[in-house]
Amino acid sequence: MLIAADKTYLDGSLCPGLALEIQGGQVRALRPLGRDRPDLSVSVLAPGLTDLQVNGGGGVLVNTSPTPEGLRAIRAAHLGLGTAALLPTVITDAPEVLEAAADAAIACRGEPGLEGLHIEGPHISARKKGTHEARHIRPLDQRGMAVLRRLRAAGVPVLLTLAPEETDPALLREAVAMGVTVSAGHSMASADQARQAMADGVTMFTHLFNAMPQMESRAPGIIAAAILSDAYVGLIADGIHVDWDALRVAMAARPRVDRSFLVSDAMPTVGGPDSFILYGQPIHVDNGRLVNAQGALAGAHVSLLDCVRRLVAHTPVPLETALQMASDIPRRAMGLAPLRLEAGLPVDQVLALDGPELARVSLPLAP
Repeated sequence: MLIAADKTYLDGSLCPGLALEIQGGQVRALRPLGRDRPDLSVSVLAPGLTDLQVNGGGGVLVNTSPTPEGLRAIRAAHLGLGTAALLPTVITDAPEVLEAAADAAIACRGEPGLEGLHIEGPHISARKKGTHEARHIRPLDQRGMAVLRRLRAAGVPVLLTLAPEETDPALLREAVAMGVTVSAGHSMASADQARQAMADGVTMFTHLFNAMPQMESRAPGIIAAAILSDAYVGLIADGIHVDWDALRVAMAARPRVDRSFLVSDAMPTVGGPDSFILYGQPIHVDNGRLVNAQGALAGAHVSLLDCVRRLVAHTPVPLETALQMASDIPRRAMGLAPLRLEAGLPVDQVLALDGPELARVSLPLAP
């Protein structure tokens, strides 16, 4: 089967005149279309997206299903929405939940699309906990370090979100030394504290603007430190968690354009029912917002492809940059090899989009 595209994402650019040969459920070759007649034509071809912050999907939440089967179900739900690879994200919970999630990530090591584990909390600021459960918040300690050591010994990539001002710097540096990617988030850190954390090895900031004190003229805080740094910065581009003007200002002020990436912060409602239970409390979709009983945001009801579409629709960011922010940049941030449209790539990891709305086109898995 030959699939032609108006533009094909290749090495960070959208290139015209290319076609994808598919055979046996895999990419056989990416080549110029030439005079050949394609079996299918679409607007855009790209590798599937990579999401570093996925709490759930398809009705499954990592925290309530910290098992290999749970992680696989979440991956399957997002694969059907254009995300080929992800970091299942376990949020603040009892130590036993974190340890079970680590066991599951180790069991799934090497499976397509399950790239590791994102541990978001419990080592966060109680003042910026968001929807995280306060009773489970605790400093990074030797029990937490043991989980990190076990994951890294098994070769599992780990992203750890913590509040640097609440963390022993020696333990932070030890985590970095063992190959953990440490991100600052859910934090009350001042600008100076954030910069010291970067000196200690923090290389990322989790969902910029959210669960952080907002900038003031004489207290720029962690947000300003993140924006003005060379660190990687995650953004939830759903138009709900961050106003489009704030997002545009942040991106314009960054010294390196290749250090901002998109995350979905997706919850079980993505590809699943419109409500679920978190910490024993109901969470539901309300006008596109995912909220708890008090009306506070509780994660996001978007896929990563939704974020790409919304970013392109509501900001001057071109599609090729938005695709970089949802593929190559997050993979570099985690030290992962790029996903490319090349021989051997499974068809279900190819993203085909069509029309001005960038509608996803399902590609046949056979012959």
